[in-house]
Amino acid sequence: MSRLAFVDGQYVPFAQAGVHVEDRGLQFADSIYEVFAITDGKPLDEAGHWARLERSLGELSQGIPMSRAAFAGHLRRMIHVNRIRYGLVYVQVTRGVVRRDHPFPAEPIAQTVIMTARQTSAVKARDLAAKGVGVKTMPDLRWGRCDIKTTGLTANVLAKQEARASGAYEAWLVGADGKVTEGASSNAWIIDAAGNLITRDLSNAILPGITRTSIMRLARERQIAVVERAFTVDEAKAAKEAFITSAGAFVMPVVAIDGTPVGGGKPGPVASALRADYLAAGTATA
Repeated sequence: MSRLAFVDGQYVPFAQAGVHVEDRGLQFADSIYEVFAITDGKPLDEAGHWARLERSLGELSQGIPMSRAAFAGHLRRMIHVNRIRYGLVYVQVTRGVVRRDHPFPAEPIAQTVIMTARQTSAVKARDLAAKGVGVKTMPDLRWGRCDIKTTGLTANVLAKQEARASGAYEAWLVGADGKVTEGASSNAWIIDAAGNLITRDLSNAILPGITRTSIMRLARERQIAVVERAFTVDEAKAAKEAFITSAGAFVMPVVAIDGTPVGGGKPGPVASALRADYLAAGTATA
Protein backbone atom coordinates (compact mmCIF):
# COMPACT_ATOMS: atom_id res chain seq x y z
CA MET A 1 0.00 0.00 0.00
CA SER A 2 1.32 3.46 -0.91
CA ARG A 3 1.79 6.06 1.80
CA LEU A 4 -1.16 8.44 2.17
CA ALA A 5 -1.50 11.99 3.47
CA PHE A 6 -4.61 13.84 4.63
CA VAL A 7 -5.16 17.31 3.16
CA ASP A 8 -8.41 19.22 3.65
CA GLY A 9 -10.63 16.22 4.06
CA GLN A 10 -9.03 14.08 1.36
CA TYR A 11 -6.69 11.11 1.65
CA VAL A 12 -4.21 11.44 -1.20
CA PRO A 13 -0.95 9.74 -2.24
CA PHE A 14 1.86 11.28 -0.22
CA ALA A 15 3.87 12.27 -3.31
CA GLN A 16 0.89 14.22 -4.68
CA ALA A 17 -0.07 16.04 -1.46
CA GLY A 18 0.29 19.81 -1.46
CA VAL A 19 -1.17 23.18 -0.45
CA HIS A 20 -1.89 26.40 -2.30
CA VAL A 21 1.01 28.81 -2.82
CA GLU A 22 -0.85 31.49 -0.86
CA ASP A 23 -1.59 29.32 2.14
CA ARG A 24 -0.72 31.41 5.19
CA GLY A 25 1.12 28.49 6.74
CA LEU A 26 3.55 28.63 3.80
CA GLN A 27 3.69 32.43 3.52
CA PHE A 28 3.84 33.40 7.21
CA ALA A 29 4.12 30.23 9.30
CA ASP A 30 0.63 31.25 10.43
CA SER A 31 -0.02 27.71 11.55
CA ILE A 32 0.39 25.25 14.39
CA TYR A 33 1.20 21.56 14.61
CA GLU A 34 1.25 18.54 16.89
CA VAL A 35 3.26 15.31 16.76
CA PHE A 36 1.73 12.06 17.98
CA ALA A 37 3.99 9.15 18.85
CA ILE A 38 2.49 5.83 17.79
CA THR A 39 3.38 2.58 19.55
CA ASP A 40 1.62 -0.73 19.05
CA GLY A 41 -0.53 1.16 16.55
CA LYS A 42 -1.88 3.49 19.26
CA PRO A 43 -1.22 7.21 19.90
CA LEU A 44 0.45 8.15 23.19
CA ASP A 45 -0.73 11.06 25.37
CA GLU A 46 -3.53 11.73 22.89
CA ALA A 47 -5.76 13.96 25.03
CA GLY A 48 -2.85 16.22 25.97
CA HIS A 49 -1.85 16.73 22.33
CA TRP A 50 -5.39 17.66 21.26
CA ALA A 51 -5.68 20.08 24.18
CA ARG A 52 -2.39 21.77 23.25
CA LEU A 53 -3.42 21.98 19.60
CA GLU A 54 -6.61 23.77 20.61
CA ARG A 55 -4.68 26.10 22.91
CA SER A 56 -2.12 26.96 20.23
CA LEU A 57 -4.88 27.78 17.74
CA GLY A 58 -6.52 30.02 20.32
CA GLU A 59 -3.27 31.87 21.01
CA LEU A 60 -3.03 32.64 17.27
CA SER A 61 -6.70 33.73 17.17
CA GLN A 62 -7.55 30.81 14.94
CA GLY A 63 -10.66 28.69 15.25
CA ILE A 64 -10.88 24.93 15.70
CA PRO A 65 -11.46 23.45 12.20
CA MET A 66 -13.17 20.26 13.45
CA SER A 67 -14.20 18.60 16.68
CA ARG A 68 -11.69 16.67 18.76
CA ALA A 69 -13.62 13.49 17.95
CA ALA A 70 -13.30 14.19 14.21
CA PHE A 71 -9.58 14.87 14.58
CA ALA A 72 -9.17 11.64 16.53
CA GLY A 73 -11.04 9.71 13.85
CA HIS A 74 -8.73 10.97 11.13
CA LEU A 75 -5.70 10.26 13.31
CA ARG A 76 -6.74 6.64 13.68
CA ARG A 77 -7.48 6.30 9.99
CA MET A 78 -4.03 7.70 9.19
CA ILE A 79 -2.47 5.09 11.46
CA HIS A 80 -4.55 2.35 9.80
CA VAL A 81 -4.16 3.26 6.12
CA ASN A 82 -0.41 3.81 6.52
CA ARG A 83 -0.02 0.64 8.62
CA ILE A 84 1.85 2.46 11.36
CA ARG A 85 2.79 0.24 14.27
CA TYR A 86 5.69 2.34 15.56
CA GLY A 87 6.07 5.86 14.21
CA LEU A 88 4.79 9.41 14.16
CA VAL A 89 1.74 11.27 12.91
CA TYR A 90 2.05 15.02 12.27
CA VAL A 91 -1.05 17.22 12.40
CA GLN A 92 -0.84 20.77 11.06
CA VAL A 93 -3.51 23.48 10.90
CA THR A 94 -3.02 26.77 9.02
CA ARG A 95 -5.22 29.85 8.88
CA GLY A 96 -5.95 28.99 5.25
CA VAL A 97 -5.56 30.40 1.74
CA VAL A 98 -5.97 34.12 1.08
CA ARG A 99 -4.26 36.89 -0.88
CA ARG A 100 -0.88 37.57 0.73
CA ASP A 101 -1.10 40.32 3.35
CA HIS A 102 0.32 40.44 6.87
CA PRO A 103 -2.95 41.15 8.75
CA PHE A 104 -5.52 38.41 9.18
CA PRO A 105 -8.23 38.32 6.47
CA ALA A 106 -11.24 40.45 7.34
CA GLU A 107 -13.66 37.57 6.83
CA PRO A 108 -13.19 34.00 8.15
CA ILE A 109 -11.70 31.58 5.62
CA ALA A 110 -11.46 27.81 5.55
CA GLN A 111 -8.46 26.56 7.49
CA THR A 112 -6.07 24.05 5.97
CA VAL A 113 -5.70 20.74 7.85
CA ILE A 114 -2.82 18.40 7.03
CA MET A 115 -1.85 15.02 8.47
CA THR A 116 1.15 12.90 7.53
CA ALA A 117 2.42 9.63 9.00
CA ARG A 118 5.70 7.78 8.89
CA GLN A 119 7.19 4.62 10.31
CA THR A 120 10.19 4.81 12.63
CA SER A 121 12.40 2.06 14.00
CA ALA A 122 11.73 0.76 17.51
CA VAL A 123 15.06 -1.07 17.43
CA LYS A 124 17.05 2.07 16.56
CA ALA A 125 15.25 4.01 19.29
CA ARG A 126 16.06 1.34 21.88
CA ASP A 127 19.69 1.20 20.84
CA LEU A 128 20.05 4.99 20.97
CA ALA A 129 18.47 5.19 24.43
CA ALA A 130 20.74 2.39 25.69
CA LYS A 131 23.80 4.33 24.53
CA GLY A 132 22.66 7.88 25.32
CA VAL A 133 23.19 11.04 23.29
CA GLY A 134 25.18 14.24 23.37
CA VAL A 135 23.84 17.79 23.34
CA LYS A 136 25.44 21.05 22.28
CA THR A 137 24.59 24.33 24.01
CA MET A 138 24.02 27.50 22.02
CA PRO A 139 22.23 30.85 22.43
CA ASP A 140 18.44 30.82 22.45
CA LEU A 141 17.51 33.11 19.54
CA ARG A 142 13.82 32.22 19.27
CA TRP A 143 10.83 34.54 19.55
CA GLY A 144 9.09 35.36 22.81
CA ARG A 145 6.14 32.93 22.55
CA CYS A 146 7.77 29.53 22.54
CA ASP A 147 4.76 28.19 24.47
CA ILE A 148 2.79 28.18 21.19
CA LYS A 149 3.57 25.19 18.98
CA THR A 150 3.80 27.08 15.70
CA THR A 151 5.51 25.96 12.52
CA GLY A 152 7.80 29.01 12.70
CA LEU A 153 10.86 26.94 13.59
CA THR A 154 13.74 28.63 11.76
CA ALA A 155 15.81 29.25 14.90
CA ASN A 156 15.15 25.69 16.09
CA VAL A 157 16.17 24.25 12.73
CA LEU A 158 19.42 26.21 12.64
CA ALA A 159 20.26 25.17 16.21
CA LYS A 160 19.52 21.51 15.51
CA GLN A 161 21.56 21.63 12.31
CA GLU A 162 24.57 23.10 14.13
CA ALA A 163 24.24 20.46 16.84
CA ARG A 164 24.11 17.60 14.33
CA ALA A 165 27.04 19.06 12.36
CA SER A 166 29.09 18.97 15.57
CA GLY A 167 28.18 15.34 16.23
CA ALA A 168 25.54 16.05 18.90
CA TYR A 169 21.99 14.71 18.84
CA GLU A 170 20.22 17.80 20.18
CA ALA A 171 20.80 21.50 20.86
CA TRP A 172 20.20 22.89 24.34
CA LEU A 173 19.20 26.54 24.03
CA VAL A 174 20.62 28.92 26.62
CA GLY A 175 19.19 32.31 27.54
CA ALA A 176 21.09 35.54 28.22
CA ASP A 177 21.06 34.59 31.93
CA GLY A 178 23.19 31.52 31.20
CA LYS A 179 20.36 29.12 32.00
CA VAL A 180 18.99 26.37 29.78
CA THR A 181 15.51 27.00 28.40
CA GLU A 182 14.91 23.75 26.51
CA GLY A 183 16.10 21.72 23.54
CA ALA A 184 15.54 22.68 19.93
CA SER A 185 12.78 20.04 19.82
CA SER A 186 12.59 18.73 23.36
CA ASN A 187 12.39 19.61 27.05
CA ALA A 188 15.61 19.44 29.11
CA TRP A 189 16.06 17.69 32.48
CA ILE A 190 18.77 16.99 35.04
CA ILE A 191 19.09 14.99 38.27
CA ASP A 192 21.03 16.91 40.94
CA ALA A 193 23.29 15.49 43.66
CA ALA A 194 20.34 15.23 46.06
CA GLY A 195 18.35 13.15 43.57
CA ASN A 196 15.91 15.92 42.63
CA LEU A 197 14.51 15.90 39.11
CA ILE A 198 14.84 19.43 37.72
CA THR A 199 13.28 20.93 34.61
CA ARG A 200 12.48 24.48 33.54
CA ASP A 201 9.24 25.94 34.90
CA LEU A 202 6.48 26.72 32.41
CA SER A 203 6.38 30.19 30.88
CA ASN A 204 6.32 31.80 27.44
CA ALA A 205 9.98 30.72 27.12
CA ILE A 206 9.33 27.00 26.68
CA LEU A 207 6.87 24.66 25.06
CA PRO A 208 4.64 22.90 27.61
CA GLY A 209 5.68 19.41 26.59
CA ILE A 210 3.01 16.72 26.72
CA THR A 211 5.63 14.05 27.36
CA ARG A 212 7.06 16.40 30.01
CA THR A 213 3.77 16.33 31.89
CA SER A 214 3.59 12.54 31.79
CA ILE A 215 7.17 12.17 33.01
CA MET A 216 6.52 14.48 35.93
CA ARG A 217 3.56 12.32 36.95
CA LEU A 218 5.56 9.10 36.60
CA ALA A 219 8.45 10.57 38.61
CA ARG A 220 6.14 11.51 41.46
CA GLU A 221 4.67 8.01 41.40
CA ARG A 222 8.23 6.81 42.02
CA GLN A 223 8.47 9.37 44.86
CA ILE A 224 11.13 11.33 43.01
CA ALA A 225 11.08 15.02 43.95
CA VAL A 226 10.32 17.19 40.92
CA VAL A 227 11.59 20.78 40.96
CA GLU A 228 10.48 23.19 38.24
CA ARG A 229 13.21 25.81 37.86
CA ALA A 230 15.90 26.91 35.46
CA PHE A 231 19.39 25.44 35.70
CA THR A 232 22.74 26.62 34.34
CA VAL A 233 24.94 24.83 31.84
CA ASP A 234 27.60 24.29 34.52
CA GLU A 235 24.98 22.79 36.83
CA ALA A 236 23.90 20.45 34.05
CA LYS A 237 27.45 19.33 33.34
CA ALA A 238 27.91 18.50 37.03
CA ALA A 239 24.57 16.66 37.32
CA LYS A 240 24.20 12.99 38.21
CA GLU A 241 22.04 12.49 35.13
CA ALA A 242 20.56 14.46 32.27
CA PHE A 243 17.94 13.63 29.66
CA ILE A 244 15.49 15.09 27.18
CA THR A 245 11.82 14.35 26.57
CA SER A 246 9.65 14.72 23.48
CA ALA A 247 6.96 12.86 21.57
CA GLY A 248 9.56 11.44 19.22
CA ALA A 249 12.34 10.66 21.71
CA PHE A 250 10.17 9.69 24.73
CA VAL A 251 12.89 9.86 27.42
CA MET A 252 16.38 10.04 25.91
CA PRO A 253 19.40 9.95 28.26
CA VAL A 254 21.99 12.69 27.72
CA VAL A 255 25.52 11.44 28.37
CA ALA A 256 27.53 14.47 27.21
CA ILE A 257 27.08 18.24 27.13
CA ASP A 258 29.45 20.14 24.84
CA GLY A 259 31.68 17.07 24.93
CA THR A 260 31.78 16.94 28.74
CA PRO A 261 30.59 13.53 30.05
CA VAL A 262 27.53 13.59 32.31
CA GLY A 263 26.94 10.89 34.91
CA GLY A 264 30.02 8.97 33.91
CA GLY A 265 29.14 9.18 30.24
CA LYS A 266 26.41 6.56 30.29
CA PRO A 267 22.62 6.54 30.78
CA GLY A 268 21.60 6.84 34.43
CA PRO A 269 19.11 4.71 36.35
CA VAL A 270 16.45 7.41 36.74
CA ALA A 271 16.23 8.27 33.04
CA SER A 272 16.21 4.60 32.11
CA ALA A 273 13.49 3.81 34.64
CA LEU A 274 11.29 6.72 33.56
CA ARG A 275 11.64 5.71 29.92
CA ALA A 276 10.56 2.18 30.78
CA ASP A 277 7.64 3.49 32.86
CA TYR A 278 6.49 5.77 30.04
CA LEU A 279 6.57 3.04 27.44
CA ALA A 280 4.85 0.58 29.75
CA ALA A 281 2.11 3.10 30.51
CA GLY A 282 1.53 3.47 26.77
CA THR A 283 1.51 -0.31 26.25
CA ALA A 284 4.44 0.17 23.89
CA THR A 285 6.87 -2.41 22.62
CA ALA A 286 9.88 -0.12 22.22
